[in-house]
Amino acid sequence: MPSAKKRHVTVPDFLAAVETNHRISMVTAYDFLWAGIMDEAGVDSILVGDTLGMVIQGHSTTLPVTLDEMIYHGKIVCRAVRRALVIIDMPFMSYQESALQAVRNAGRIIKETGAGAVKLEGGHIQRSTIEAICRAEIPVMAHVGMRPQAVRRLGAMGRIQRDEQALLDDARAAEDAGAFGLVLELVPGDIARKITDALSIPTIGIGAGPGCSGQVLVGPDMLGLTPDFNPRFLKKFAELRDVAVDGVRDYIKEVELGTFPGAEHTHS
Repeated sequence: MPSAKKRHVTVPDFLAAVETNHRISMVTAYDFLWAGIMDEAGVDSILVGDTLGMVIQGHSTTLPVTLDEMIYHGKIVCRAVRRALVIIDMPFMSYQESALQAVRNAGRIIKETGAGAVKLEGGHIQRSTIEAICRAEIPVMAHVGMRPQAVRRLGAMGRIQRDEQALLDDARAAEDAGAFGLVLELVPGDIARKITDALSIPTIGIGAGPGCSGQVLVGPDMLGLTPDFNPRFLKKFAELRDVAVDGVRDYIKEVELGTFPGAEHTHS
């Protein structure tokens, strides 16, 4: 991957990472502030995920998120990013109707945000859709395993996917259709490793163990901003919610005591 001070990470860089054994780092971000922080830290890719439905909007699933909302957040993130490859989720019912619908909406995302790629959920079911988007010269990342947009059919979020042959078939179908990468969500580690070894494109794991080509976490989750979300796969690399709450409490206290603002904060 390019160094943090060099050019944008590109789709070919992702593909090259497999050959160089570079482990790809990806996080989600949804706004200018956090995208800039993640990019400055040197992350390889920023995913504008439809998880914003839960993290930002307070929904229980990703299903209510609209295409216009994804484009809005994608624009904000792209304004902040100088290096990372920005990938934007195609939300529920923005590509399932037809390949033509999918190409039009993927095109809107790329044209209106400046992102580098789109992501959609599915393997063999979405093979013709992935092919159509790729024919339009739009890079596609696929997503197999636990698929949040399929929650109504699967019955619950967070269910481990264990059908090895079905997962492998989905992964191969996505690769054959032209996907440049693949998210593996909530897949047993041994199966995820087998899939990774079977493909020539990188796999990005979330709850899929260390055998993937890279990893993705939801930004607010990994920074400890969502205290009630503690799945097994999540490691919190900071506890920023505690820091923020303490800071606001100190502010309230100083306002009530009249010690803020002081002379140093007052114009003469």
